[in-house]
Amino acid sequence: MSTDSGTRIHPPGERRAATDLANLVHYYLTLNPRQLPSRYLYDSLGSTLFDAICLLPWYRITRAEADLLALHGREVFARLGRVSTLVELGSGSGEKLRMLVQRRSPHLGQLEVHLIDVSRAALQSSTRALVDIEGVTAVAHEAEYEDGLAAFARVPHSIGATLTLFLGSNVGNFDRPGAEAMLRRIRAALAAGDGLLVGADLLKPEPDLLLAYDDPLGVTAAFNRNLLVRINRELGGNFDLVGFGHRAIWNARDSRVEMHLVAHGRQRVRINALDLDIELADGETIWTESSYKYRPAEIVSLVECTGFRLAGQWLADADQFALTLFEAA
Repeated sequence: MSTDSGTRIHPPGERRAATDLANLVHYYLTLNPRQLPSRYLYDSLGSTLFDAICLLPWYRITRAEADLLALHGREVFARLGRVSTLVELGSGSGEKLRMLVQRRSPHLGQLEVHLIDVSRAALQSSTRALVDIEGVTAVAHEAEYEDGLAAFARVPHSIGATLTLFLGSNVGNFDRPGAEAMLRRIRAALAAGDGLLVGADLLKPEPDLLLAYDDPLGVTAAFNRNLLVRINRELGGNFDLVGFGHRAIWNARDSRVEMHLVAHGRQRVRINALDLDIELADGETIWTESSYKYRPAEIVSLVECTGFRLAGQWLADADQFALTLFEAA
């Protein structure tokens, strides 16, 4: 689909997307413990709920990262030289992307921005955030990170460096092996001298962490339960939303916050598209998301072992958040 703004959206085939969701839901719900892939939290409603979470006073990641981008965005571009291409993994609302793009010197010429996200609503929001910035063209890939990076790698690019953005502490949704594998895929899509900007949430007191993932207004709980709404709608499930609660847990051993859906009483669930029947015991959980927390030096060691070298790091001390720039070796 094309628009007059220069935005191009490359969606996956609807059949393929539905098949991927069905296969993954079947696989994860039959594991022990039961799980659901966090990437599927972000349908249109889920993306809207997450945008609301970012406005909550207890969820400080978005504001801390935006402050760091505002303060150090020009320095990010200066350390890489001429950046002609941006790639953002997990596009979100586009507000932080717009803030960063506006800190790039206009004399550097045209800028092509590739947005990669599974949520069409997030892609549309991000492209709207860029539409009035002169010299910027957006290419939106409605895809998993891996597929989006592969699509990006096949497109001819302008002369100049590429800066890949992995913001919002998205790296924290992967365990250590998964994070390393993802970072290696990013490195494979880049050339030597290209940049990677990583946002990561840092360790903080347990009460602060739990408030961020189990807010008093119940917005995060609605975001979590919306995953069941999506399965009911798209796969013919009959999850009883009232029968499941939201629980956030701090796992100190693995340095992660976990989100779970908890069965209130015995639950029998049928998912027609999967020809699957499951039974959950009272108190049994479905694990939906992990958010790993880091120390600043841990971020550096994680990324450097995947083919990058440190180019700069900026910390928001009050909110315990880090923005770290790397250069592809």
